[in-house]
Amino acid sequence: MLIKTAVFISSSTQLKQCPKPVFPEYAFIGRSNVGKSSLLNMITGVNGLAKISSQPGKTQLINHFLINNNWYLVDLPGYGYAKISKSKRTDWQTFVENYIVKRDSLLALFVLIDIRLEPQAIDLAYFENLSIKGIPFVIVFTKSDKLTKNELAKNLANYKRVMLEKWEDMPQSFVTSSITKTGRDEILKLINETNKLFVKPTLSKTEEN
Repeated sequence: MLIKTAVFISSSTQLKQCPKPVFPEYAFIGRSNVGKSSLLNMITGVNGLAKISSQPGKTQLINHFLINNNWYLVDLPGYGYAKISKSKRTDWQTFVENYIVKRDSLLALFVLIDIRLEPQAIDLAYFENLSIKGIPFVIVFTKSDKLTKNELAKNLANYKRVMLEKWEDMPQSFVTSSITKTGRDEILKLINETNKLFVKPTLSKTEEN
């Protein structure tokens, strides 16, 4: 897929504030500092589309970007550690989960994992929660350029081993690097193929206005 246009559309804290669900959507989420903004900029080829910060918890809203005028890329607030109050973190969890569960046009959720780290309990619990709610998701391993080929293979095998202790099969996954652009074509190919399956939801009178 060739990215011709990538335009910021809106920021939301409630489902009703999101753009009309007339295009397929692909949301990206992960723990703070997993490299989400860098990955989104790499995928779209637009530097600065998603704001990069060394401060965890920079993304605090549901951000919609319209790609090629026919699908949405959605940048979601991260989960886990962030320098914000507990009440604010709870607010994030509430409106993000509401979006993920109820947004009819959301076709896939990409969950980002730093492949340099051992499998984290918070991520494994998040996978399980998505499975229970019937939310389709894809694992995106980030920062692969920080490892040697042997280290990468070892960490991927370890992740698979841990996942298969509870899962019958590994969810679909991609290995990526925002530096080398590894995984970019594969992710865009999945999105392009999935777009063909999209059926425009029937809008309520409120959504149409």
